[in-house]
Amino acid sequence: MKKIAGISLDNISICEQQELLAFLLAFVSANKQEKFRQVLQYRTTRITVVLEDIFQSHNASAVLRSCDCFGIQDVHIVENRYRYEVNPDVTLGSAKWLNLVRYRESRDNTSVCLEGLKKAGYSIVATSPHRTGFTPLTLPLDQKTALLFGTEKEGLTAEALDRADRFLQIPMFGFTESLNISVSVAIILHTLTHRLRESDLSWQLSDQEQKEVLLQWAASAVKKSDILIRDFLGRL
Repeated sequence: MKKIAGISLDNISICEQQELLAFLLAFVSANKQEKFRQVLQYRTTRITVVLEDIFQSHNASAVLRSCDCFGIQDVHIVENRYRYEVNPDVTLGSAKWLNLVRYRESRDNTSVCLEGLKKAGYSIVATSPHRTGFTPLTLPLDQKTALLFGTEKEGLTAEALDRADRFLQIPMFGFTESLNISVSVAIILHTLTHRLRESDLSWQLSDQEQKEVLLQWAASAVKKSDILIRDFLGRL
């Protein structure tokens, strides 16, 4: 179910969504609209990030900030044991420009998340310092990639590791075996998104995806957009 400002768009046609976008953009400054266009050309869903039960909100919020900075549009948040609340002092507003997909309704949210991603054509890549696998420089990007990151102490659950198609680790050369999760995410995303941009792969958002993201951003940029959207839809 797609929602904009908390309002479902499931029963709204693509044509009507276009009309809604034009309506909302009328409330957005020309400078902001130009910024939207600049950022959109670097956004991608070919790589997505999955956070499994991150219990320190500042770590997860730092991850969201990195995702925005490196052009990752979708972030999947699995909440089996811990509920995540965005820390605005850390995200600095970055969360509102991302698609945050939460999994908290099932007994096994990890399975629901990973099954959905596999059906959508994603290769499941588990990050772990304990599994020999690819590095950010060698990981194949031949298909859509979902990067899994686990809790700060235990890492990914056994289920997440069992469902992985590939494993990824950052080479370590010191006494400490791993980095803080937010640092790991930033390093991995920096390398992988650079490789994508330098490749011949089709990594940018499709025209329809761009329109959907732009609609989300316009709603996020306009004050009380939920009221404006309800009023607009009521007149359709």
